[in-house]
Amino acid sequence: MVHIIVQLSKYLITLLMVLFTVQSFLALRERDEEERSYILGKQILMILLMDFICFFVMYLQEREFYIITMFLCTLGYLLGVQVAYRLLFPKASMILLNNMCMMLCIGLIILTRLRVSSAQSQFKIIVLSTVLSFIAIVIIRKVKILKDLTWLYGIAGILMIGAVLLLAVRTGGAQLSIQFGGEDGFTFQFSEFVKITLVFFMAGMLREDNSFRKVVVTTIVAAVHVLILVASTDLGTALVYFVAYVVVIYLATRKAAYPLLGLGGMAVACVMAYFLFSHVRTRVQVWRDPFQDYDAGYQVIQALFGLASGGWFGTGLFEGSPTSIPVATKDATFCAICEEMGLIFGICLILLCMSTFLLIVNISMKMNKRFYKLIAMGLGSEYAIQVFLTIGGITKFIPLTGITLPLVSYGGSSILCTILMLSIIQGLYILREDEGEALAKRNKQKQKKSKTVSKNNAGAEKRKNGDAGRKKPQPPVQGKRGADLPEDDDLGRRIEEQTEKSLRW
Repeated sequence: MVHIIVQLSKYLITLLMVLFTVQSFLALRERDEEERSYILGKQILMILLMDFICFFVMYLQEREFYIITMFLCTLGYLLGVQVAYRLLFPKASMILLNNMCMMLCIGLIILTRLRVSSAQSQFKIIVLSTVLSFIAIVIIRKVKILKDLTWLYGIAGILMIGAVLLLAVRTGGAQLSIQFGGEDGFTFQFSEFVKITLVFFMAGMLREDNSFRKVVVTTIVAAVHVLILVASTDLGTALVYFVAYVVVIYLATRKAAYPLLGLGGMAVACVMAYFLFSHVRTRVQVWRDPFQDYDAGYQVIQALFGLASGGWFGTGLFEGSPTSIPVATKDATFCAICEEMGLIFGICLILLCMSTFLLIVNISMKMNKRFYKLIAMGLGSEYAIQVFLTIGGITKFIPLTGITLPLVSYGGSSILCTILMLSIIQGLYILREDEGEALAKRNKQKQKKSKTVSKNNAGAEKRKNGDAGRKKPQPPVQGKRGADLPEDDDLGRRIEEQTEKSLRW
């Protein structure tokens, strides 16, 4: 009976994931607020239903109390964050919130399946990160001096990754994180947090002046960031920084020469990295033929076996062998998901990440101020390239980079910084909504004032016509009507039209 329930559940889980992904794209194009709210409500029910089905199936398989505990924790978090956002930030993008909740839910489900201790640690970090994200939203919304702290961001970023170069523990051929509290303590990967500070620095440098001089200064500071990571042999994160740099530079200058030069430089850097670092050569050889050296390519081989063995609908939770994949909780989480939940589920997960990126792009395009526009696009590009590097590496589309899947894979620093990045996007979205409301209110007041002036003018004209029989007619005064209307009427009309265009999805 349990086996039948498990087999039926995998089809239902796939159906829920497909429907949720479709609804995410429909919500992006929906303009009617009532219809969008209806879609968002259905998405929340799908998340909760998937959470219940997955944990119920895992409990039937294992009969362990920790599964019930994780289910209650996940359920409490999902409901709590939805309520908190609606009470504290009613103007936030609920589509982005739902996408984040779904990916966090998937991550907690697969981590509970693979290693419950990792799931428990991940949950604690998620809760802490969410609390900090509320503070980040308030800072973005209320603090107006963020754009003036340009060099603080740049210097802080260099110091943090410089500390990683000097003090970090070497893992997998790269110096990634610093250990705190000894062997029983915790590690923190500062390069994850520098993703945010680097984007803020570049946006601050190019927000008003995109001259060649500013571009050169920005390039030098960004190059220092990347070179320190190269010295730490953290080449995956260096590539993320580089892509964010190229996107921000192009968006600020609109000159195709800069990204073309950047891509040429990246090609040269990749060739140099191949000859300078042995672990890069090993990863390239594994990418070309993982069976040539079975020991070196064991992770990729097992990941590909797991990816293929699940089929379209997966083997079902606790029916596969994802634990045989090395580092399944970090690098190979996507393949573990596909093995037990199916390729269709994995494809929908990729599409869900894509819809999140498109939503961030939409929010960026809505921002009037260049500083905020560059921040949103820079953070969005970092999210997108991280997803590409993770899934592309473990599926042998590109060589492995050791990057984790945002919001899904295990990793405290990655989860913390990704949630903070999304909270910054939420803060920008709320800030734009505030500006739109304030502008609409001013336009409404101007229209009201204009109507009052027009009404007074009409009354004066009526009285003038009534006295025409007693007074000698006066020749019409040229430009009188133009003088009666407010001087800023045409400006207000243009502002209203521009506001309507910028607020359009």
